[in-house]
Amino acid sequence: MYSIHRNLLSLADSLASKLRNDLLNLGQLQQIHAQILTSGYLHSTPFLTTFLSSCYRSQKPRYALLLLQTLPHPDPSLWNSMIRVSLGHGNGVDFVSFYNVMLYNNVVPSKAVFTSILRSCAVNCATQIGEAFHSQMIKMGFPFDVILQTGLLDFYAKVGNLRSAERVFVEMPEKDVVANNAMVSALSMHGHVKEARDLFDEMPERNSCSWNSMITCYCKSGDIDSARLMFDRCPVKDVVSWNAMIDGYCKSEQLTLAQELFNQIGSVKNCVTWNTMISGYVQCREFGRAILTFQQMQAENVRPTEVTMVSLLSACAHLGALDIGEWIHAYIRRKNFKMDVVLGNALIDMYCKCGSIEAAVDVFRGLPVRNIFCWNSIIVGLGMHGYGQEAIDVFTSMKKEKIHPDEVTFVGLLSGCSHSGLVSAGRKYFSQMRLRYGLEPRIEHYGCMVDLLGRAGLLKEALELVRTMPLNPNSVVWGSLLRACQIHKNTELCELVTRHLLELDPSDSGNYVFMSNLYASLNRWSDVGICRKLMIEKGAHKTPGCSSVEVDNIIHEFVAGDTSHSQFPLINAFLDEIAKELKAHGHKPDTTSVLHDIEEEEKESAVGYHSERIAVAFGLMSTPSGKTIRVVKNLRTCNDCHSALKVISKVYKREIIVRDQNRFHHFKNGSCSCKDYW
Repeated sequence: MYSIHRNLLSLADSLASKLRNDLLNLGQLQQIHAQILTSGYLHSTPFLTTFLSSCYRSQKPRYALLLLQTLPHPDPSLWNSMIRVSLGHGNGVDFVSFYNVMLYNNVVPSKAVFTSILRSCAVNCATQIGEAFHSQMIKMGFPFDVILQTGLLDFYAKVGNLRSAERVFVEMPEKDVVANNAMVSALSMHGHVKEARDLFDEMPERNSCSWNSMITCYCKSGDIDSARLMFDRCPVKDVVSWNAMIDGYCKSEQLTLAQELFNQIGSVKNCVTWNTMISGYVQCREFGRAILTFQQMQAENVRPTEVTMVSLLSACAHLGALDIGEWIHAYIRRKNFKMDVVLGNALIDMYCKCGSIEAAVDVFRGLPVRNIFCWNSIIVGLGMHGYGQEAIDVFTSMKKEKIHPDEVTFVGLLSGCSHSGLVSAGRKYFSQMRLRYGLEPRIEHYGCMVDLLGRAGLLKEALELVRTMPLNPNSVVWGSLLRACQIHKNTELCELVTRHLLELDPSDSGNYVFMSNLYASLNRWSDVGICRKLMIEKGAHKTPGCSSVEVDNIIHEFVAGDTSHSQFPLINAFLDEIAKELKAHGHKPDTTSVLHDIEEEEKESAVGYHSERIAVAFGLMSTPSGKTIRVVKNLRTCNDCHSALKVISKVYKREIIVRDQNRFHHFKNGSCSCKDYW
């Protein structure tokens, strides 16, 4: 007998392990169901709970429901467990089915189930379902349960119905500290700061959550000074208090104060604290410091979460730090992080913006679930890399999946068409926005169309679109037309467009420089003088070119004219060597982007020290032979650097990927992926 019992236990453990870890098909579930019936597990509530949960995870909820209905005397906890499982998977249809059959079988839901239902309705903004369950709770004799009433209050607040939340609160016969805290949070959530503070002051009992609610309330309203006063008065600061205050400073972009608090916490810091500081740096565009903070987090053996990974991937995307991004991706796989749409989308965006479009496509294809943000990211990414037709192909697949496009989808599509010269396709999709999808084109869509037409040499059509568009054209729209005029050397239209740009933004020095050079090329020297004088009067300053390159997981930034880098003497010597190689291979500097009234030799020197050229030189001298060099630049790459980098890629046998203000350029074997259509 003992041997038989031991074998049954061993079988139970084996089956339970399989149910917990594997996704099973219908045949496998039926086999295990048969073993349940023949091996005496029919009355084991824990084992049945595991089996029913596995049915749900294996996308067979109807089988779980059928089993529950056929059990002779199921434990009510099985029904309650299955409702919680279905809510956890976010499937409202299955949850309602389980609930209705549960009532039909005369099983009364537990308070814990109602709490889970209300929480799920709040998260999913399921207002009508939540209101229906409010009625159910009253019918089942839970009208004044303080826990459920607090859950109702929280539900109404989160779905935007503050009046109902207040009514629930007022009608509560007894209010404990949790209920009061929930009402303070509700008032805070809806911007009623004074009412939240009045309630806080009237509370007979306060705990750390009470103080934290008020700290958060002031932070969200932007009153960071009142938040700090509340923080300082808080008698017992827990980690939530510190995190709320650090988050407040980060969101108000007071990073120095946030860092001071972060350093003061010491051993109290938890993962949320680190996440708050990292996301704060990302929000304030201090991407290098975000990555450094993560490295410190690793040194202190704090396990990161999916939130950490998303913030870090965003930092890598902005910096173009592919090596670090790849390490983070490997870390995600190694630690078995849940690959949901948020994390998946962050990975797609990182790979796209770091110049590895193939890896982005691989991540996209491997996602178990893809939402509109994932589709948009890959379409925009393909467009940035000049793969217009591939972006269209993805859009076609998106339609087959019944995903409705939004405005961002069409920005990616039209941008891809523009970079690839797909004029007819661009016209078609621009027309379809309103006619087929009911989306009104925004200023960015008109900018894409002007860019598309202008690049193709259809300058008159582009100008007519600018003049007839229902929105006031901004500097981006006029700037797109100006670049097209430069490409096609239409000096008359160049002057007209530049005047419009100067009217829109008198402080943009680039427009003055361009206009000055245009007049100089036409020998209109008096106009050159007027232009320079206006530039001084308006206080216009040229935005310096800034480029970054990743070497050994460290981001190195170079600004045009800045010689502060520790290795600049070596870089300078290498730039001279590159200049000699360029000359030997027939490269003649294009100095049209440099002021016309300086000597030709100075012009050649000026373009030779553009920031992307310095970053590439540093990458060449600091990385092993054959390694791809990836550069991120804040401005558009000039004609001379574009032609020079083609030669450099051939001479030094390196692939060079440059992400400038507009798109990606992949230089390899003397040619560029843009095919000089940029």
